[in-house]
Amino acid sequence: MAARIPFIAVLAMVLALLWYAAFHLARTEAAQPVSFAFGGEATTLDYARALADGTLLAMLASLGLLALGHETTPELLQLLGVSLWLYALAVAPYRTLRAQVLVGVALLILTLSGAAQFAMLLAVGGLLVCQFSRFDGARQLRVGLAIGLLLSLALALPLGLLRWRLSPPELYSLLRQLAWFTWPTAALAVWTLWRWRGFLGSRHVSVPMTLSVCSLLTWIALAGSDRALLLALPGLAVLASFALPTLNRSLSAMVDWFSVLFFSAAALFVWAYYLALHTSWLPRLSSNVARRFSGELQPSLDLPALLLAVAGTLGWLALVRWRTSRQRSALWRSLVLPAGGTATVWLLAMTLWLPAFDLARSNRALLSTLQSLLPGGNDCVAMPDQQLSLVSTISVLGRQPVRADQALANTECRWALRALPLSEAGHAPQGWQLKASVMRPGERDTRYQLLQRLPID
Repeated sequence: MAARIPFIAVLAMVLALLWYAAFHLARTEAAQPVSFAFGGEATTLDYARALADGTLLAMLASLGLLALGHETTPELLQLLGVSLWLYALAVAPYRTLRAQVLVGVALLILTLSGAAQFAMLLAVGGLLVCQFSRFDGARQLRVGLAIGLLLSLALALPLGLLRWRLSPPELYSLLRQLAWFTWPTAALAVWTLWRWRGFLGSRHVSVPMTLSVCSLLTWIALAGSDRALLLALPGLAVLASFALPTLNRSLSAMVDWFSVLFFSAAALFVWAYYLALHTSWLPRLSSNVARRFSGELQPSLDLPALLLAVAGTLGWLALVRWRTSRQRSALWRSLVLPAGGTATVWLLAMTLWLPAFDLARSNRALLSTLQSLLPGGNDCVAMPDQQLSLVSTISVLGRQPVRADQALANTECRWALRALPLSEAGHAPQGWQLKASVMRPGERDTRYQLLQRLPID
């Protein structure tokens, strides 16, 4: 829990920075809606607050934020750096000194958390935006961006952080990942670019568009890495919020009905598998669960988690009832159901399915199987190019000496462990024999081979 607390705070800071960035961008003159002929339109501050609320809902509605946003990984710090960059450029015309400091901090956070190349790309994009801005504070931000770029480069070179991992992308997998990972923000962002096409040089469009373009280019260069696509979500969320004033009733209704059908079906699916695990009402699903986890998933009733799941389901039904009622004058109403549905499904998964997720994603079950096969003692296990989480599990929890920095041909260990896709044949390398092939419960695409060195004649 102590390790999770800083990342919880980081995610809260990301959402706060995103709200204030959208608020300041919506205050600009170019972002204001057309005034009514007889008055009665919202004030500038009320309009900016409504769009900032819509940005926050768009971010929460993004399906890609579900898993990656709740992990204790450096990518969450990268998301903080991106949000800080976005806030600094948004607030530059109003808080010049603050923006100068924060934009440099944002680039340093990105550099030191493993995204040095992206930090430099973002610095160049920010320089281009500020160069053509009509606000003095934004043009002055070029100094902070240049200093941040130089500091990032000075840190990245001696620390060896400029590691290029370019890979050829596959178009179909890119489009499929983009469709589900960024729903519904990407669709609304495209609608914004079309409806505001005459204002592409204005700050409320150019700043989030620059962030989105830089993130998407990095994502393509890394062959569709979901970690890179995560960094596009803040920019897409801000763009999505500016689509809200331009949505007609039919488009808004389409988003609502899709959200109701999709998230209601997802919630029903989670409840069905929960009932199949704890009751005999759904025998086919029960046999499917038993087969998938090989009988290792033992049902146990967690009453607080069950009550939270029931409360979340009732809250979702109440939200649908509110959205379909006549009390729906809020500007951000079209994003309520996507955001509420995402939160509901995540809550159900983390309460009803948490034991299954722990068994499927944890290394403890895999460690237990490997310990029954390894002789123990001081014999080391070679694990070149394996996940650090698995290496640390076997080293710390398994109390087994591990060498993860040597290739199999150079290691002196008598045992080795490697992960292979299930589709590969996976013949044992020369000088080794296959001792066992095991899989993590619930995982169906990767197997782990335990190898033993052959005696030398």
